[in-house]
Amino acid sequence: MIMSWTQIRVECDLSDLDTVTAVMSMVDNGLMIEDYSDVTEGMNAIYGELLDEEIINKDKTKAAVSVYLSEDRNVQETIMLIKSRFDALKVSTSVETIGLKEEDWANCWKKYYKPIHIGKKVVIVPMWEEYSAKADEVTVKMDPGMAFGTGTHETTALCAEMIEKYMPAGARVLDVGTGSGILAILESKLGASSVEALDIDHNAVKVAKENCDANGVTNVICKQSDLIAQAHGLYGFISANIVADIIIRMAANVGDYLPSGGLLVVSGIIESQAEQVTSVFKENGFLLKDKLDKNDWNAFVFVKK
Repeated sequence: MIMSWTQIRVECDLSDLDTVTAVMSMVDNGLMIEDYSDVTEGMNAIYGELLDEEIINKDKTKAAVSVYLSEDRNVQETIMLIKSRFDALKVSTSVETIGLKEEDWANCWKKYYKPIHIGKKVVIVPMWEEYSAKADEVTVKMDPGMAFGTGTHETTALCAEMIEKYMPAGARVLDVGTGSGILAILESKLGASSVEALDIDHNAVKVAKENCDANGVTNVICKQSDLIAQAHGLYGFISANIVADIIIRMAANVGDYLPSGGLLVVSGIIESQAEQVTSVFKENGFLLKDKLDKNDWNAFVFVKK
C-alpha cells in the first residue's frame, strides 16, 4: 500500500525562522527548512555552476519550514494549531498545503472528528454527529471553522480536564486565547457565573461566538484582545491554552486579576519549556497545584499565594 503525504509549508521572514521552526516542531520533528541566506556571492563564485539559477535568485530575506503529514494525520487540526500559535506570537506567515486537492479537503476532513471523552464527564461532540449523552455527562458541540480548538489536540484536552477538575462552580472566569471557544463553553456548562473569552484573532472571536450560540450558552462574552488587555476586575478562575512563550509573558501581571487563592490553568507547553514556565510563575507569586502531561505536552494549575 502506497502512503500519501501532505506537505504543510510555512513561509516567514528570515528573522522569524527560529520561532517558526519551534512551532512546527510541535507537529513533527522531521522538518524541511528552506534558508537561502547563506548562498553568498563568495559561494556563488566557487560553486556557481553547481547552483540552480532558481536558488541563486531566491529572496534571501525569506525562509520556509515544511512538515509532511501521513494520510492518517489530521491536516486541518494541524493548520489550526500552528496558525493559532503564530497569531499568539504575532509572527507573520503564509501557510500552504501541497499534495491535497481542494475537493478532497472539503469532503474528507470531517472523518477525523468523533465524540471525544475528556476527564470524568466531558464529551466534545462535532456539530454533525448524533450523540446521546448520559445523565451525568456535559457535552460541548463544536464546529472547528477556522479557529483552533476541537478537543482532539493534547493541549485542549489537558486544559479541559483541568477545568473540569478545578474550576469552582459560580466562578467569574477568564479564558485567554479562546480560539474556537471550546474551553469557554465548557466553563459555562460546568457552572461558571460568567465567562469572558478573549482572542487576538478577530476570526477566532467570530467562530467562538457562533459556537456559543450553537451550544445555547448565554453567559459567555467573546472579545478581541491582545492577551489580557481587555480583562478587568478579579476572576475566580483563569484559563489559557496558548503557547509557552506567551504564557510566560503573562506571568508578571496575570496575578493582578486573581484574588489570593485564585486558580490559573495553563496549557500548550512542550516538555522542554515546562520548567521555565513553572519557575517564572513561582517568581511571580504562584504555587504549582497540579500537572498533567501527554505526548510531551503539559498543562499546569497554579494558585495565587
